[in-house]
Amino acid sequence: MRRREDVTIHPSAEVSDDAEVGHGTRIWSHVQVREGAVIGSQCILGSGTYVDLKVRIGDRCKLQNGVLVFHGFNLEDGVFLGPGVMLLNDKNPRAINLDGSLKSSSDWTVTEAVVRRGAAVGGGAVVLPGVSVGRFAMVGAGSVVTRDVPDHAIVFGNPARLKGFACACGRGLKPVKRDPLGMLMHCPACGTDVSIRLDDYAQLERGR
Repeated sequence: MRRREDVTIHPSAEVSDDAEVGHGTRIWSHVQVREGAVIGSQCILGSGTYVDLKVRIGDRCKLQNGVLVFHGFNLEDGVFLGPGVMLLNDKNPRAINLDGSLKSSSDWTVTEAVVRRGAAVGGGAVVLPGVSVGRFAMVGAGSVVTRDVPDHAIVFGNPARLKGFACACGRGLKPVKRDPLGMLMHCPACGTDVSIRLDDYAQLERGR
């Protein structure tokens, strides 16, 4: 292992000299971090992870083995990405142009999206281009996420559908009552109360 400014980097990892890596971050075997990427402090990048150019990753994020984060996706603080998660960026992928020439970086448009603070995406899930995942949301393993995920939402399936809401501790929330701000929900595990936007809760009632 080698270190630079309190960062641990496995000898097989390729971390661009143009990338920024925060203190206490650990980068394991066969990781590639591209030019212009910014990785926060106290992160863990598991073996085989790929962080594309100019991707921004917040503090205390955990990216498990084989995660792929492509240019256009950013992660806020405290995000968990399970093994093999893919965050994609091209809505209309093609290898060649109409004339048969190989596409270059100027021949397509990057689609931007974000995984917000505290969210967790289960192993093998795919998040499509331009689709954002809300704060403390949970995406089930193997899901294909085709539309934005609300804060605290639990979604899974192909396509992923809203099945409930999760506390920041990771356990399911139970509805209590409507209040002026939304649907008040309670976590039986840790006792936390969370207000869910009525529009988001209505999606659950409609069986989105």
